[in-house]
Amino acid sequence: MTMMLKTAMVAITIAGVGMLATPATAADNPMKICGAKYREAKTAGTLPAGQSWMQFLAQCRASLPKSAANKPAAVSGDKPAAPTGAKRPRSAAQTATASRQHECGNQWKADKAAGKIAPGQTWPQYWSACNKRLK
Repeated sequence: MTMMLKTAMVAITIAGVGMLATPATAADNPMKICGAKYREAKTAGTLPAGQSWMQFLAQCRASLPKSAANKPAAVSGDKPAAPTGAKRPRSAAQTATASRQHECGNQWKADKAAGKIAPGQTWPQYWSACNKRLK
């Protein structure tokens, strides 16, 4: 595919994603606003020659008021944002696994530097054997 065709396909995909915005936020959605402006300029033939969708989008977002330009595109079906700062503590098993993996990683590095790793042995194979040994 030529670069122009790939760019056009990306532009269509991106513009299509912008169309999935929820109606309540569509007026403030920069993808929706810039997508409409891009289609208008393309139809009217006023789009500068060789300008890609990404270039147009960057210029369009820069010209939008800060409140609209900073809002992310809301897409139907998006999961609500996870609460910030509320991290679930690790279980005892997760802590033990992380500790063994860290220890095995240190052993892997030491054995590799000393040339003790069997020819063809990969980290997953080493980790499996080391994990069994340390359990």
